[in-house]
Amino acid sequence: MAQAPFPVNPDLTAVSVAYSNEMMIADAVLPRVPVGRQDFKYFKANLVDPFTVPDTRVGRKSRPNMVETGGTEVTDSTEDYGLDDAIPQSDLQNADARWNPRVRAVTYISDLLALDREVRVANLLTTLSNYPSAQRSTLSGTSQWSDFTNSNPVDAILSAMDLMIMRPNTLVMGRAVFTKLMQHPKVVQSVNMTAQSNGVVQRQAIAALFEIPNIVIGEGWVNTARKGQAASYSRAWGKHCMLLNVESTGARTFGFTAQWGQRIAGSRFDADIGLRGGEIVRVGESVKEVVAENSLGYFFQNAVA
Repeated sequence: MAQAPFPVNPDLTAVSVAYSNEMMIADAVLPRVPVGRQDFKYFKANLVDPFTVPDTRVGRKSRPNMVETGGTEVTDSTEDYGLDDAIPQSDLQNADARWNPRVRAVTYISDLLALDREVRVANLLTTLSNYPSAQRSTLSGTSQWSDFTNSNPVDAILSAMDLMIMRPNTLVMGRAVFTKLMQHPKVVQSVNMTAQSNGVVQRQAIAALFEIPNIVIGEGWVNTARKGQAASYSRAWGKHCMLLNVESTGARTFGFTAQWGQRIAGSRFDADIGLRGGEIVRVGESVKEVVAENSLGYFFQNAVA
């Protein structure tokens, strides 16, 4: 694939690809699917067709009834995301084997790109309108799972799973939600099958309780203050919880990330950096986050206070 005229360094690209922040879950909930062009298409099947029984009887000399797979072809396009960092020539000349300015710049930029993607995906998945009206709940007061006396997250989650046309395989939530869920008396009692009301339940036990293969916890923090103002940190995934069907192939999945080409990383000389010039290091990628089939998700807004 042809790239823009910016020198790409394979070694720096390897650094940007290998580097990942363990707190980020965007790739786990909207898996990357390669596309051959910046403009791409995907097929959105009609939900009703696979669940509508046709007349399958065939007369002795008649033809079987004809069926057709219905749906909509959706056209979309990836968007470019990238950042530059300037390295003075003096930094490059004075660096030793223990500190590589180019690698440090690529690592730093990769972290920021990952955080930006995490916020985009979190915002997309925590928007009420991205779920069917019957598959979203806004909790408040005694219904929030932080109310250990009145709420019942076990019943809420199991009931939501039964509403979905396809059983979800992934339970996604922010860290604040999981902290309350793992301590909730109803969860502790259900897992331990006793009247015990205090304790902490491990993630694997909660997965077994709900018979769900994957539990994904959003840990990432983001500074929401404008540049120059005092920092104000909040969790990227807030206090919400989602039930999703996630497939890495992009088929029968709530959403996916279209990725055109590979992440790029490289550098070029810039004479206007400092007294001796320097290098501009660039890292970027072309992606688009897509909600492909919203019926494959359920959203609990404000699951905890």
